[in-house]
Amino acid sequence: MSVKSGLAPIADRSTRLFILGSLPGERSLTEGRYYAFPTNQFWHLVGGVIGSDLQSLGYDQRLEALRARHIGLWDVVGAASRDGSLDAAIRNPRHNDLAGLSRDYPELKAIAFNGGRAARDGVRLLAGAQGIDLIALPSSSAANARMPLAEKSAIWAELKRFLDS
Repeated sequence: MSVKSGLAPIADRSTRLFILGSLPGERSLTEGRYYAFPTNQFWHLVGGVIGSDLQSLGYDQRLEALRARHIGLWDVVGAASRDGSLDAAIRNPRHNDLAGLSRDYPELKAIAFNGGRAARDGVRLLAGAQGIDLIALPSSSAANARMPLAEKSAIWAELKRFLDS
């Protein structure tokens, strides 16, 4: 089992909302881009939140659109042993410094967790955090086929309240 290390956070001091995954999949790590696997629904879902067709944009333009709406990306797990891309295969996780997010990003209002593993670990790590809403989202992964896209979109749409507050 090989050790995988995650990507750097995408954020700036004006970030109000972080969306945290568990640990990027193989393709994302290889390409050095968040949510690079073509069937992952992340860009569609977050595009619905900000009212923009992010799927039609290049990666740098997607990130710029998120920054313009004060959305940051990162992961709960900074490194772990894992074969393949599934969260269930994560072993011996080393978590990122989630508690430091409120210190490093003074405008932060909420942290949303993309998927069950991210939410379980993230909520535990941030237990007792003051002034930050913690939101569990259904996974954007195509492996999460038990929930229709329309249902996921409705849940993800709840993030809109943190964009302009």
